[in-house]
Amino acid sequence: MRYFMAVADERNFTRAAHRLNIAQSPLSQQIRALEREIGVPLLTRTTRSVSLTQAGEAFYERAGRVLTLADDAIEASRKAARGHLGQLSVGFTSSATFELLPRLARTYADRYPDVTLEVHSDLTTSEQTAALLEGKLSVGVLRPPVLAEGLAVEIIRREPVAVLLANRHPRTVDREIDLADLRDEWFISQQANPPATMHQVLRNACQSAGFVPRIRETVGGSAGLIALVAGDMGVALVPYSLRHISLDGVTFRPLRTPVVTVSLALAYRKANVSPLVRGFLETVRAIVRSRISVEPSVTPSSDDDPRLAIDM
Repeated sequence: MRYFMAVADERNFTRAAHRLNIAQSPLSQQIRALEREIGVPLLTRTTRSVSLTQAGEAFYERAGRVLTLADDAIEASRKAARGHLGQLSVGFTSSATFELLPRLARTYADRYPDVTLEVHSDLTTSEQTAALLEGKLSVGVLRPPVLAEGLAVEIIRREPVAVLLANRHPRTVDREIDLADLRDEWFISQQANPPATMHQVLRNACQSAGFVPRIRETVGGSAGLIALVAGDMGVALVPYSLRHISLDGVTFRPLRTPVVTVSLALAYRKANVSPLVRGFLETVRAIVRSRISVEPSVTPSSDDDPRLAIDM
């Protein structure tokens, strides 16, 4: 078909053969083979010129479209093999939805404009783990621990946990807060069933401070938790990265004791690291590295501090 298009364009076998970088004899043989296969003559040949028959005119128009589609198919397969074409389903824990997702979505779209990113936000670690194992998610951005065989878990950063207070709360006058001083407060927590990582962080931290938290409400995502705290329904423990978000009605305060850190990780199936997944992982790593380079780590070190460190 490509040989025929060259002859039809050049109206000359010699020039067409030169254009195709082949000898004239095999070119003529290929055209005759094509005409035999179709069952009609496509070209009228004379000693001086080559012209298209009526059948050849009809074939030429449609063959051009077919070859364009074939070229598109070849290019699409090559882009897919490089991870530059397709659809990627990604899960996000609620805090990463606020802080990491906006920049990640823009950067990933710039790098991979032909990949559709299907985002599932406000998912707990257990929900993401189940979806990854079932093949409903390709990558999870979540809070460890991940208790599942067959998944690779890559920690991308650790950060301290802060106290979230309503602006009217009397403790906002303190620069730092000891968790033990909040023992009589109501707490707002991430969901307990299935247990979100931050729910377990809250319970472990309060236990370390010598009390059991009084949980007034549990919510499924950060947005609901922040809204309830802003409404002065209770206080909460949240990843310190949320401080980057402009939120009305709430105040962040560092937790002085105990020192509590939480991890953010990428999770994906070990047996299915496709080019699409690799491209996404590399983009996330690059973003995290760039943030670290311009913003000093705020994670306290338990080696330098005698206070208790709880790492989740």
